[in-house]
Amino acid sequence: MLLKQVRPALVALILFTFITGLLYPLVVTGFAQVVFPRQANGSLLEADGQAVGSALIGQSFDEPGYFWARPSATIPFAYNAFNAETLTASSGSNYGPLNPALLEMVNARVEALKAADPDNTAPIPVDLVTASASGLDPHISRAAAEYQVSRVAVARGLDENVVRDLVVEFTDGRQLGILGEPRVNVLELNLALDQLQPQP
Repeated sequence: MLLKQVRPALVALILFTFITGLLYPLVVTGFAQVVFPRQANGSLLEADGQAVGSALIGQSFDEPGYFWARPSATIPFAYNAFNAETLTASSGSNYGPLNPALLEMVNARVEALKAADPDNTAPIPVDLVTASASGLDPHISRAAAEYQVSRVAVARGLDENVVRDLVVEFTDGRQLGILGEPRVNVLELNLALDQLQPQP
């Protein structure tokens, strides 16, 4: 009697383990590799034949000749997905809008931006001084990119209009034409800058 009950349970366990644990993942992985190979492999971006990052994960830039990404709440180990020596950090600060520590961090970021480009009197876009929820956002707003054009142009010895045209070229529109805001992928833009003219 017991065998009659155990045997179908074991057969079902083995069958569903095979289907859901082996067959289904193989089919989905194979389908993704055929139909969406770039996305299935992490949306990696390359420079000189080497993977330098993912279009989906932000990276920290602090040299004046590069566009800077959003700050990360995981500093000092922000955006380290391609650093094998440390774990990838992903976190928000969890500071509320009235927390003095958040105001202190924002003020420090404002001062750093002003020090890097003292002649720039434009209002500083909020996404350049506040971290994203994950701390790994690869995009900045179009306004944040425009704010940095003069600093990048001077550092690279380029005409501002050339740099501004590059920002326009690498601005992604709203998803489906209505969702979200236009945004710029910082790593893609910086790689295009290096292709145009390497950092001096």
